[in-house]
Amino acid sequence: MTFVSDPKDQPLYSNAEVEDFFALLKPRVMSLVIFTAIVGLLVAPGTIHPLIAFTAILCIAIGAGASGALNMWFDADIDAVMSRTVNRPIPAGKVTKREALSFGLILSVFSVLTLGLLVNWVAGGLLAFTIFFYAVIYTMWLKRWTPQNIVIGGAAGAFPPMIGWAAVTGTVTIESTILFMITFLWTPPHFWALALYKKGDYQEAGIPMLPNVAGERATQNQILIYSILLAGIALAPTLIGFASYAYGAAAVLLSGGFVFYAVKLWRENDLVEMKKSARKLFAFSLIYLFAIFLVLLADIGVTKILGGLA
Repeated sequence: MTFVSDPKDQPLYSNAEVEDFFALLKPRVMSLVIFTAIVGLLVAPGTIHPLIAFTAILCIAIGAGASGALNMWFDADIDAVMSRTVNRPIPAGKVTKREALSFGLILSVFSVLTLGLLVNWVAGGLLAFTIFFYAVIYTMWLKRWTPQNIVIGGAAGAFPPMIGWAAVTGTVTIESTILFMITFLWTPPHFWALALYKKGDYQEAGIPMLPNVAGERATQNQILIYSILLAGIALAPTLIGFASYAYGAAAVLLSGGFVFYAVKLWRENDLVEMKKSARKLFAFSLIYLFAIFLVLLADIGVTKILGGLA
């Protein structure tokens, strides 16, 4: 891959292909964002035209991708020294930093304006705040400054179901806040599990992740605490009458599995076994978030159908 450079030998643009720009959007992360946003939209009370619903989800997806591009632009230096990020488009030499920045900014403006103008400005405002929070508050500030970066920064990844809900209702309610809180409380144990077995990468990059700053034991304690809190909030839809007891039963089973892996990790003292347990928790956490939202979607969907037949 060759770059076309300016007189100061600074890359202006590359011969990047479509898939290189697509990779800037963090498609794996985007897929989870899209799914939770769809659930938020579908379980919200009221109706929305299918074309408007599609527009809302598309804008949320583009906004999430824009956040990913801006994150890769700013974090290109640390991405180059971490094993799990070294092949991203910028450190791999496929896309220049200027291209990533321009790409991210254009998509950010487009997604927010389109969502606001074609859907509603509550959803548009939430998307704008989400992009700002992830790109500026988390990426440029928290990530390199505090070991609580994931706790606070996790809010950015928790907004999509709330935005989906707002696309239908034009409001923020207790129900959409609970959807937000499920993802918000899921984020710390999910990423701290990753940080436990990728501690060397974060150490090399100089990122103050909790295991590097406070040690493994403190991280294991925090993972267990947040896992228990997550189990509690996952039951909230049933407790407030938003979801049925069938959802509640499924939430108990899924959250029980999450806490089980968290306890197993918490009990490990051997470093090798601890990393194995951290990998298992990380893998289960991915299944958990998808499953809990899928069960909620199925539960509310059935309720709506039965209500329509009554």
